[in-house]
Order: sequence, then structure tokens, then C-alpha cells
Amino acid sequence: MNPMIVAVICGALGLGLAGFMASYVLKQEQGSDKMRQISAAIREGALAFLGREYKILFIFVTVVAIVLGVVPMLGWWVTLAFVFGAVCSALAGYIGMNMAIRANSRTAAAAQKSLSSGLRVSFRSGAVMGLCVVGIGILGMSVLYFAFHSSPDFLKIIPGFGFGASSVAIFARVGGGIFTKAADTGADIVGKVEKGIPEDDPRNAAVIADFVGDNVGDVAGMGADLFESYVDSIIATMALGTIAAFSITLDKPLVPNMATAWFLPMIVVAGGIIASIIGIFLVRVGEKAKMGALLNALRRGTFSASALTAVFAFLAVYFLKADIGIFWAILVGLIAGVLIGESTNYFTSYSYKPTLQISNASQTGAGTLLTRGFANGLMSTLPPIILVVVAIIVAHHFADIYGIAIAGVGMLSTLGIQDATDAYGPVADNAGGIVEMSDLPPEVRERTDALDSLGNTTAATGKGFAIGAAGLTALALLLAYTQAVGIKFADISLLDPHVISGILLGVMLPAIFCAMTLNAVGKTSFSIVNEVRRQFREIKGLMEGKARPEYGKCVDICTRDALKQMIAPGILTIVSPIIVGLILGPLALGGFLMGAVGCGFILAITFANAGGSWDNAKKWIERGAFGGKGSDAHKAAVVGDMVGDPMKDTAGPSLNIMIKLMSIVALVLAPVLVLFGGVI
Repeated sequence: MNPMIVAVICGALGLGLAGFMASYVLKQEQGSDKMRQISAAIREGALAFLGREYKILFIFVTVVAIVLGVVPMLGWWVTLAFVFGAVCSALAGYIGMNMAIRANSRTAAAAQKSLSSGLRVSFRSGAVMGLCVVGIGILGMSVLYFAFHSSPDFLKIIPGFGFGASSVAIFARVGGGIFTKAADTGADIVGKVEKGIPEDDPRNAAVIADFVGDNVGDVAGMGADLFESYVDSIIATMALGTIAAFSITLDKPLVPNMATAWFLPMIVVAGGIIASIIGIFLVRVGEKAKMGALLNALRRGTFSASALTAVFAFLAVYFLKADIGIFWAILVGLIAGVLIGESTNYFTSYSYKPTLQISNASQTGAGTLLTRGFANGLMSTLPPIILVVVAIIVAHHFADIYGIAIAGVGMLSTLGIQDATDAYGPVADNAGGIVEMSDLPPEVRERTDALDSLGNTTAATGKGFAIGAAGLTALALLLAYTQAVGIKFADISLLDPHVISGILLGVMLPAIFCAMTLNAVGKTSFSIVNEVRRQFREIKGLMEGKARPEYGKCVDICTRDALKQMIAPGILTIVSPIIVGLILGPLALGGFLMGAVGCGFILAITFANAGGSWDNAKKWIERGAFGGKGSDAHKAAVVGDMVGDPMKDTAGPSLNIMIKLMSIVALVLAPVLVLFGGVI
């Protein structure tokens, strides 16, 4: 039997289980009429945003597809792969978000029964997202393999799929990130700071927009981000197949033939899907579960999935008669992914010293809190960088640069359950807001707060995992690019002005990209703050709770501004490597990608962990530390959270996609650069 059939079966199994999980969630009670109304408003806003965003993406994909079709050395098969990748990425994001916006009121209703019931509903809704991402990803890649693996242009066609997936992801992540953080920041500035009302208070006109943003940014955006990491890592490994067929560095073949080099990463991720499914079913807790038990339940699922994936990877390498060094490369990538997630948890959770010290700094004002948090973000780069460096060196030692690429596959092989734990968070967050707005008993809010706190932990771990995967995937794509354009190690000189120029331009671009996305959040937040202030000023009885705010206006402002301002960062990311490659040449483009990956990786970690630690420092104070809610320390922490929100949920995560997208654009462009070279 063709081993690729195994990949198809596993992908179909993942989608089948996603359907089962969706059916379970949709059968649950939705709660009272008021809970249903709030959920319906969130659903309406999220679907409206995604619909308008996809209309813009349809125009973009059409234009790029035409350009790819007429460019020499690329052609219409690359165009077809590009469109297919874009459709698959959009579909994965849509399904996941569509499930999340239907699970929020059901989670709130389940939390009325028990904490474990709330976890079961919210986690299974997240599992729909995780399993759809891996299922659609592996089936999409399988279709391309069966259609083109016998073609001499196979390695030229498949990067088009990654380009399509990455193109959708950059706009989904940037647009969703601008929406969610503008709404969140606007709601906090007027609600918490100026009016002194609780979070998710129904009098605040921006709260529904905030709930909508959780879904379009942290579910659809994150899903698209991890989907493109998943398929890009497979594509990069396939593109380095000639190294696996015979490694000059190791002076031996790593696989029996080229076909094995191509489908081996597919079999590894197929095993990861099975392991993730088993891990998902291991996430169980008792009816009287506490916070520690909830966290242990999720860790039991993710750690078990990682261990099982390692076993399945060994069996794949053994039965396909590949070199054992490939297994060690997969294993080191898998371990690095788990450890990066745990290091992120250490630097962002209020269970550990770094974030507690930030909370302590709030007693002397926002200035010291901001300084301490940003320093923590910078310090948190140490473990992930060292872990990725170790993974690179070990993987290269055992399996050459093919090993580096397949280490990225190993890191992402448990994506099914990793994405499930991440997508669960926004559902729990929305559920807590619905409970607050529905005036349910305090004990229900305590349960949803526990679920939300757990979601913050899993979100931080998920962001760390996504950043580590992005760095290793972008590096693998860079290596694939060097092979595609024929760059040898001997060709690269640090004294070459083209290489130096490329590195400097690459280092600059993530900074410009972050400035654009942060400014976009700032501009949109400005509009939201003024709108919320207007409503408190002009709607009589609003502050007293006797009138209903105009929620739809804030949703519309966020949608309009986010979609308008997501275009420039996305276009910049796609166009920059093309300009550098065509003007300065392939070698300069290699330097450009190295600079962008290095700088982008550092900034992504710093922004994500600084923002996460500010957020959790605020939550620690809200639990009663240093005077609790309403104290001067709390006001300082709210400022820190507002500064950190666009860093951790807009700029930081978008950098993940930026460095991968530029690398996949370079790989797609490689045949053109070989033909034309650079102008200078």
C-alpha cells in the first residue's frame, strides 16, 4: 500500500472526529433568552467581519493568481496550487471560528452545572478547530502529492500551496488582531479607567466588539497562522528531498529514494493526528475539578500526544527504512516545541516569579510596571532561542539540513491538540462575558473566570509554541530557497555587500511591520474610545443601566478600520522579498530572509511574553493583591495590559506569519531569480 494512503486516512479521521465534536457541542443547551441574544450578537458581528474580509481576500487572491499565471517559469499549475492553498486556509479558519461563536453561550450554560462541564464543552469546541486545521492541511497536501508528484515541476508547484495559505493567514491575523485589540483597548480605557465599571459590563458599548474580536483574531487568525506553519513545514521538508536522497555532508543517503523523502513528513504528521486524537480524549476531569486539576488535564493530553507522536515517528522511520538520524531530528523538534511552550508559561503566568514581580512594580505606578514587563519580555527570549539553536545543531548533526526541516515537522506534528487548547481560550473568555452580561449568580462567574484563567495559560503556551514553530519553519523554508536557487555555503560571505545589505534590510522590516500594526490598533482604538464616550455622554440613563448601548456601531467601526488598515502590512510582506530578489539578486535575498527571521523571531517572543505578563499581572491584582480592583496598583496594571494587548495579540503573532510568508514567497520566486537574477 502507498504510504500516502495512510496520510489520507488519518486526515479523514481527524475531520470525522471534528464533526463528532461539533455535533456534541451543538447538542448542548444555549442557556436563557438573554444568553442566546448576546451570543447571537457576537455571532452576527464575527460572521459579518469574516464575510467582508474574505471579499477583500477574494480580490487579492484573484489578482495574485493572474500574475503567477503569466510570470515566466511559474505558470498556471503554480497558480492552481496557490488558489487551493488560499481556499484551504480560509476554510480552516472559517470552520474553527464558526464553531467558537456557537460554543460560547453553551459553555456559559454548562458552567451553571459545574466547572468540568464548562471545560468539556469549551475544549471540544477548540478541538474542532485543531482537528480541522490538521485534517484539511494533510488532505490538501495529499491532493497535491497525488496530482503532481510524478511531474518534474513538483517542487516548483507545491510552494504555491504554502503561498496561498500564508497570504490568507497574514490578512486574517493582522485584520483580526487589529479588530480585537482596538475593541479591547477602547473598552478598557473608557470602562475600567474612566468610568470605573467592571470588565464586560453591559453598559460598555465596546464589549460586544471585544467578544467578536476574540473570535476573529484568536480563533480564525490563530488557526490560519498555524495552518500555514503546518503546511509550510511539510513543503520545506519535501523541497529538501535531494539532501535526504544523498547527504554530501554526512556522505550517505538518509532515505531509500526521493519518494520516501517526500512522503515521510506526511506520515509523521499523520501519526501526530492519531496522537492528538488520543490526547484529546485524555483531557478529562472530575465534577469537582479545581484550577490545578484543569491545567493538569490539559497537560496530560498534550504531553501524552507528544510521547505518542515520538513513538509513531520512530515506527515511520523504521518501516520506511530511513536513517535513524531522521528520527532524532524529529524528536528534538518535538521536545523543543514542548519546552518552548513551558518556558512561555513560566515568563507569563502569575504562578511564577517574573509576572509576580511585575505585579509588585504596579505599586509605584504604570511607568515601573511597563519597564519591568518589557524587560521580562526581552529576558524571555533566552530559552526559546537556545532551544531552537540546540534543535538546529542536533538535527543537522543527525540528518543534515533535511533534518532541520523535519525537526520543524516534528514540532508541529501535535498541532491537532495544541491548537485545540489554544482555541479553547477565546470560547471560555466569551462565556465569562456572557455570564457577566446575563446577571448570572457569582458562583457561575467564578467558574468561567477559572476557565478564562486556564485559557490565558493555554493561550500563552500556544503563542510560544506558534512562535517556535514559525522560527523553525521559516528557517527550513530559507534552506529550501537556497537549494532552489543553487546557493552553496561557499557562496555566502559576510563581507559581500549584497549579503550585508540584505541582512540589514531584513532586520529593518519586522520593525516597520510592527510599527504599522501597532499604529493601526492605536488609530482604531482612538475611534472606539470616542464612540464609547459619546454614547455615555448622549444616551440618557446608560450609566445607570436604564438604557441599552449601541453595540453595533463599535463592531462596525472595528470592522471598517481593521479591514482598511490590514492591507498595507500584508502587501509590504509579500512585495518586499520580490523587490529585494529582483533588484539585489538571490544572494541578497538570502541575507534578507536571515535578517528578517532573526529579528522577527526576537520581536515576536518579546512582544508576546511582555504582553502576556502584563495581562496576568493585572489578573493577579484583580484576585486581591495590592488592594485589588479599583486600587492605584490596579489602574497601573490596566495601563500595562492596554499597552501589552496589541503587542501580544496583533504585532507579535503577525510576525510569525510575516517571516514565513516572506520565505515562501522567496521559494516560489526561486525559478524566476535563477532565470533573471538581480538588476544590481
